[in-house]
Amino acid sequence: MKCISKLYKLILVLGVVFCFSSCKKEREQIVITADDYHNVIDKLTEVMVHDIFSPPVASRIYNYPNIAAYEVIAQGDNTYKTLAARLNGLEPVPVVDTTKHVNYNLAALVAYLEIGKQLVFSEDKVEIYRDSLYNSWKSINEDSYTNSKNYGLEVAEHIKKWMATDNYAQTRTMPKFSVNTEDPSRWQPTPPDYMDGIEPHWQKIRPSVIDSSSQFTPSKHPGFSLEKESPFYKELMETYSVGVTIKEEGETSEKLEIAQFWDCNPYVSTHKGHLMFATKKITPGAHWIGICKIACKKESLDFQKTVYAYTHTSIAIADAFISCWDEKYRSNLIRPETLINQHIDENWEPVLQTPPFPEYTSGHSVVSGAASKVLTQIFGDNFEFNDNTEVKYGLPIRSFVSFNKAAEEAAISRLYGGIHYRAAIDLGLEQGRELGSFVIGKLRIKKN
Repeated sequence: MKCISKLYKLILVLGVVFCFSSCKKEREQIVITADDYHNVIDKLTEVMVHDIFSPPVASRIYNYPNIAAYEVIAQGDNTYKTLAARLNGLEPVPVVDTTKHVNYNLAALVAYLEIGKQLVFSEDKVEIYRDSLYNSWKSINEDSYTNSKNYGLEVAEHIKKWMATDNYAQTRTMPKFSVNTEDPSRWQPTPPDYMDGIEPHWQKIRPSVIDSSSQFTPSKHPGFSLEKESPFYKELMETYSVGVTIKEEGETSEKLEIAQFWDCNPYVSTHKGHLMFATKKITPGAHWIGICKIACKKESLDFQKTVYAYTHTSIAIADAFISCWDEKYRSNLIRPETLINQHIDENWEPVLQTPPFPEYTSGHSVVSGAASKVLTQIFGDNFEFNDNTEVKYGLPIRSFVSFNKAAEEAAISRLYGGIHYRAAIDLGLEQGRELGSFVIGKLRIKKN
């Protein structure tokens, strides 16, 4: 009898332990941190570099996934107000079913990845990464995972419908840019590949916040002239002279280091005899997304604040590209490389490869001005940081005392690179800062 009694007690204890373990597993929560959000951004960036997207298109790829994720967290935390009333054409996302437990952080990642994979060519790379996350979450708490995933997909579908109305699909079928060979001031394709002008219809894309692509049209650049005393010719000679000086200084030149650090050309082709190979890197917008990551991690922001920072930065960057491209194809200004080779020195080459679109204004300047304004509003002025964004591309860390100083260096790097005149840099930076201030006011961006 004693043996039976002991056996009964043992079975009873084991049953209690098993029941406790099962209940504990059912109640276990899936923990999603800010690092998880940084990781999905990094994965999308990796795929974008692989697929090679132009800077304007890349800005769109960052923008929509971040907005989708933000709208999810806004449903779960009333600290964050929906962007539906503040973004052009965006209707409120579906409300969550409160009878089901939803992990909003997980749902935000689901929405981000669902939108992101649709915007790149290599969907399979995103799907493999996504499925690894899904399997991990499901093993922790299947009910929470399922409810959260379903809600994330529901929001993603809503954002997809809005995204489909931004005129992007229509611009894919519009005609190529026609080069005007009769007017010496107009842009012409540049070496080494003499590519067609990229995204000549980008101004037709619906902006997120600004009223129209032409809302922040910059001041007019100096009138085209090859008269040696004209302001335009002096700017041309400045670009030429800076390039000559940098090459004379060689690898010790800090201007060379600055130009290379902010190159951010997603496709640089190198020709050696009959061989050609390409170097792939991040875009200017991706560099500022990287700076946003650095700031978030330095401040140890939680998941919600991290999504907030990325989303508002990506909105400013996307609208900045629309504004800049509107001016590029309106002014249609010739690049320094073309004029220098035609009229000053046929053997001169810029430090950086000239990108395939008109000169005015500088995309780096406009985007950097806009992004730096938003980041300053979120993290404060005089925010010191070490920019390691380009380390993976073999470039050293550069340190900045503020986002504004980083923007100024990004802008002037285009002069050092030999691909812009000074007016495109200075007035482009002004254009971007004005746009950034407008975004801050329209979205009522707050400091963390």
